[in-house]
Amino acid sequence: MEQLIADLERSYSGVVKVSEPLAAHTTWKIGGPADLFIVPADAEQLASAIAVLGRHGVPWTVLGRGSNTLVSDRGVRGAVIKLGGGFDSVRFEGNLVIAGGSYSFIKLSIMAGKEGLTGLEFAGGIPGNVGGAVYMNAGAHHSDVSRILKSADIVWEDGSKGTYGNEELHFSYRHSILQEKRGIVTEAVFALEPGDRKEIAAMLASYKDRRLRTQPMQLACAGSVFRNPEGDHAARLIEAAGLKGTREGGAVVSELHANFIVNEDHAKAEDVLALMERVRRTVNERFGILLVPEVLLMGER
Repeated sequence: MEQLIADLERSYSGVVKVSEPLAAHTTWKIGGPADLFIVPADAEQLASAIAVLGRHGVPWTVLGRGSNTLVSDRGVRGAVIKLGGGFDSVRFEGNLVIAGGSYSFIKLSIMAGKEGLTGLEFAGGIPGNVGGAVYMNAGAHHSDVSRILKSADIVWEDGSKGTYGNEELHFSYRHSILQEKRGIVTEAVFALEPGDRKEIAAMLASYKDRRLRTQPMQLACAGSVFRNPEGDHAARLIEAAGLKGTREGGAVVSELHANFIVNEDHAKAEDVLALMERVRRTVNERFGILLVPEVLLMGER
């Protein structure tokens, strides 16, 4: 570890922390420490850090804004990379929106609306960053990233970089090539359409109002826990199985939205995992449908 840190300090000028608690970096407020926590400020620093980790055979994973992620109580062995301030940017070129990988997806929808550009309204309730949205092909309200993404800049596991078009990212429901081939989105370009600012603002406001009424956003949670099975909704199945309010330790199935699990009382990752398994088992027994987790599991089990 000492040699690795020394090599990072020689080759990489970004932030490096040892044994950083990840609970502070997730919306569930859950997670043990990362052996190394690396925060590069730009794509060159990112590629340099990945190259050093590769030479030392140290595994790494990337953490965005910490939504849609459950980090193990034991933490993460190896390195966790979180994009720094240099990736938190946005600019507009005609109908194109160019956003850094760490830029808030919700904020991006608001900024696009202020520019009179439509197509990103669905992102108004997705609490992650741009890179995570591309990784997951995030979507809501009958739209998703694949419908508007023109291209993405990616740094791959071997430190190589490139720009990739929509078709090259192999999008499908909540899926992209990034779930098969390890890489980090540093910037994404979205192609939008001209729209009416007032209409866009009204749509975003209606989505926000609905979200506040139907989702436990004031509590520590991570968004939808399970993917919707074809032709149905995970929340409907969980509620129909009588699981609202079900508890494991400090983790509870939300009374407001059955596909949310909230950290109500210092929940641990093992509480959430036990509750997820209980929900999956019960729904499968009742309806013959095995729910697939949408949240990403990170760290040592």
